[in-house]
This record gives sequence, C-alpha cells and structure tokens, in this order.
Amino acid sequence: MTNLTSSEQLEIDTANESGRPTVMFIHGLWLLSSSWDRWRALFEARGYATIAPRWPDDPDTVEEARRDPDVFAHKMIGLVTDHYLEAIDRLDTPPSIIGHSFGGLIAQRIAGLGRSRATIGIDPAQFRGVLPLPISTLKSSSAVLANPRNVGRAIALTPEQFKYGWANNLSEEESDALYQEFHVAAAGAPIFQAASANFNPWSEAQVDTHNADRGPLLIIAGAADHTIPLPITRAMYAIQAKNPGLTEIIEVPDRGHSLTIDHGWEEVAVIAADFLDRALVPATA
Repeated sequence: MTNLTSSEQLEIDTANESGRPTVMFIHGLWLLSSSWDRWRALFEARGYATIAPRWPDDPDTVEEARRDPDVFAHKMIGLVTDHYLEAIDRLDTPPSIIGHSFGGLIAQRIAGLGRSRATIGIDPAQFRGVLPLPISTLKSSSAVLANPRNVGRAIALTPEQFKYGWANNLSEEESDALYQEFHVAAAGAPIFQAASANFNPWSEAQVDTHNADRGPLLIIAGAADHTIPLPITRAMYAIQAKNPGLTEIIEVPDRGHSLTIDHGWEEVAVIAADFLDRALVPATA
C-alpha cells in the first residue's frame, strides 16, 4: 500500500470536481513533481485538469531533498507504478498520462494495463525488449551502474555529469542554472532494473505493448539526448507501433534530456497538448 499525501488527494478531488479531462504527470529520476508546474499551467489553460503525484515519500522541495537525499533510496519501478495506479483509482475517470524519462516508462506500464486514455512518453527509459544500448547511455548511467552497491542508494549527479547526460545541448550557464533549480538525488535501483531487464524475464521494467486497450501513444524524442538517444526511442516506437492503437513518434531536433525543464520546455509541452487534443476527440466530442 502506498501513501498519497493530503495535497495529492486534494489535487485529485479538484480534478474530479472540475469535470475536465484529467492529465497526470509522472516525473523521472533526479527531479521532483514540481518540475511539471509550468506544464500544468499550460495544460490547465487549454482546458485540462492536472495532477502530478510525487514518487512515494518524495519531499516537497529541492531544498528539503538536498538536506535528506537518502529519502530517495530503494524506490523501485513496481512500487512507483503502484503509487500512480492508486492515484488513478481515486479519479472518477481514467486520466491521460505524460511521463518523462523513468516517468515515461511508468506511463507506458500503466497504458499497458489499459488504465490511461492516452499516453505520452518523453525520452522514456527503455523497457524489456528494447535492445539498443548506445555508448552515450552507458556513459550517462555510469554514475550509478559503476558501483553495484548503488542499487540500494540514492545517487546525486555532479554538475559535470548533469551537463553530459541532461544538458549537453545547452550552454554551461543554463546547465548550471537548471542543476541548481531542479536537480535532486535519485534511487539507483530503477537504473539497475532497466539495465538488466533484457536478462530478467520477471523484470519490473517491462511493458505490455500488445494490450488492445492501451489507447493512443506518443513518444517524444529529443534528437540530441545523451541519456535516451534516438536508437532507444526509435526501437521503443517500433515495438509499440505493433499495437492496434494510434502510435506516433515525434523527434524534436537539437533537444537533450532536459527538454521538459529547459528554455524550450514550452515547445515540447505544446506538442504534447496538441497530441492529446487530437487523440481525445472521439472520447470527448
């Protein structure tokens, strides 16, 4: 049993009372749910209700997270997925889901259970069956995978590691500013889960891509991403495209893994909102 906070329950109640279609945002590693604040404002202005539950036991603020980084340790993909499913259970109608990085993997897991109306994965972490493993991905994940003991730890990136994995397409000044504003420690466990998924038939890092109730799916790929580069997102799309539901991929030029929080976030948010507007027309008309 997971534990939604009172503020998360209030968001759910507000969404239910609004009568609007709901969008649930799922953040990935090294961020907090507050990283979606600007996205939520944009989607609400376009007629959606929004919720952005945290991962279980995440702190409220970056400052609090930096004072107690160990709170992020031991969180695994299955536990986090269950947490978001609990939030969905408390909604009156299934939401559309937008997830970034490991949030994009979790969003696809939920879609594979038939629990979302439409789903968008933004540079989503790879799931079992996605085979490419580019050198830049190995380098980006080496901060965690280089030490097997990190599976039970919370790991913070250095500014240099953040620059390579997240902000390689940005100036040093913007990279440093994003690091100060958004970066927090993250559980090492999900990265080990994803790295070993193709060798573990019981891995939590797997998605039911065949479920006919999956619904529409969009993958947004940052073309310059070092952490989840195009070979991964294209392979993911090729697997998901076999589903009978609408499946699309949009590759955004010159964008890295920070595309949801950097100066170009709004371009990506509009791409996502436009897709939902199209995908939900039959259900909302």
